[in-house]
Amino acid sequence: MLLFVSYHSCKLIHLALVGSLSRLDVFSSIGRALSMRVPSLLPIPAFILATLRPREPQTDLPLHSPLMNTGVCNGDIMILAGNSHPALAQLIAERLDRKLVEIQIGKFANKETQLEIMHSLRDRDVYILQTGGIMDVNNSIMELLVMAYACKTSSARNIIGVIPYLPYSKQSKMRKRGCIVSKLLAKMMCKAGLTHIITMDLHQKEIQGFFDCPVDNLRASPFLLNYIVEQIPDYRNSVIVAKDPASCKRATSYAERLRVGIAVIHGEAKTRFDDDYEDADEDGDDGRTSPPPLPARQQGRLHSSVSMSSFMERSEPGAEPGPVTAAAAAAAALRRGRPRLRSAASVCFGEVDPSRIMSVGVTGVPMQAAKEKPPISVVGDVGGRIAIMVDDMIDDVRSFVAAAEMLKERGAYKIYVMATHGLLSADAPRLIEESAIDEVVVTNTVPHDVQKIHCHKIKTVDVSILLSEAIRRLHNKESLSYLFRNITMED
Repeated sequence: MLLFVSYHSCKLIHLALVGSLSRLDVFSSIGRALSMRVPSLLPIPAFILATLRPREPQTDLPLHSPLMNTGVCNGDIMILAGNSHPALAQLIAERLDRKLVEIQIGKFANKETQLEIMHSLRDRDVYILQTGGIMDVNNSIMELLVMAYACKTSSARNIIGVIPYLPYSKQSKMRKRGCIVSKLLAKMMCKAGLTHIITMDLHQKEIQGFFDCPVDNLRASPFLLNYIVEQIPDYRNSVIVAKDPASCKRATSYAERLRVGIAVIHGEAKTRFDDDYEDADEDGDDGRTSPPPLPARQQGRLHSSVSMSSFMERSEPGAEPGPVTAAAAAAAALRRGRPRLRSAASVCFGEVDPSRIMSVGVTGVPMQAAKEKPPISVVGDVGGRIAIMVDDMIDDVRSFVAAAEMLKERGAYKIYVMATHGLLSADAPRLIEESAIDEVVVTNTVPHDVQKIHCHKIKTVDVSILLSEAIRRLHNKESLSYLFRNITMED
């Protein structure tokens, strides 16, 4: 009998050591076993048995108690993910040792976005992982806005949007009669409830000013530089190439870190969707006939009155206007009993001589001559070297393909293309496969698994560790300056 009690006592103590039972539960079980098996040998008083009774299950546990493990997360951080990039969201959640919150997001029959969150978000820090998709970017934006507003109405404490690639970042400048769409998107995100934004390599750094909340613009350049050092043999014999003059700052930053040379491709023809493309209205009403032209006699009289108003004055109420000297004008003003008004130029430099005013010989606003780009050329030596073109995104690859052909003609024996966001829209995989480009290296901020199937030259660098570290530091209220060490605005 004693062996039976000893066996069960050892088993219960083992469970207490591994954490399955509490010490009070172990002692209570041992006491009940002793009272039932050997009452004559070990009589246990009733007050001790009452003390060793098992506790009643507690129903009002605190919200953040470790016993409240729902299988989603163990702390007050909740991670939601949309349908734009589930693979990246899973990588970030695994690095943070958390599980994604279960949500149901879909569409009605009329394509409206529907969302239901399966867990409470009250007083939690919520991180929404959503990037700009390639196939349906507008649907990705709507999912992000709906998720943010759902978290806001669920009384979440903080709502942080983790958006590796910010959609519409290319439309950050005014063009003709269009609008700055990235400004509109920033207002919509803030109104939806986002209190913080974590993104990566904005197309224009000034986009941060469009948001009414803090924006952390991470950089992927350390990952790309590390790929160059580790994966490109003889990278010391390379040259960093800017495919257009606008990319010179980024190329210079890469070249200084790698301690290699730089080359610039000049004369590339710009397309309608490039940032520095500007031209006048080709057709339509440009305002040349508004208002209607005046008759020749009135037009000449108006021109003479405007151009010579400072130097012509009526001397008598019925006299014809004509040129007068400064002394005569002053005398006429005194005769009429009003003080003479003098311009700022006449006060500072004396009287203005009409002969010093020059005319350009036109009656309207002069038209600017159209820009004519010189023939495409490479500024710098690329002969016998590895050419590495760097940019922030690769969308339409035709400019990269044309630049690669020029570099190949100038003697570059290997050509790489490095970028953060690999959008690779339309027939980009086919053009890359048929071009002189040897390898295209992009990060996984945007999903491009389908493009990699059609083109074996596309390589991917994982940046989930940078995003997860930014989330961890932000949640623990730590500084993010470590993530920006030796990072300049040109990266």
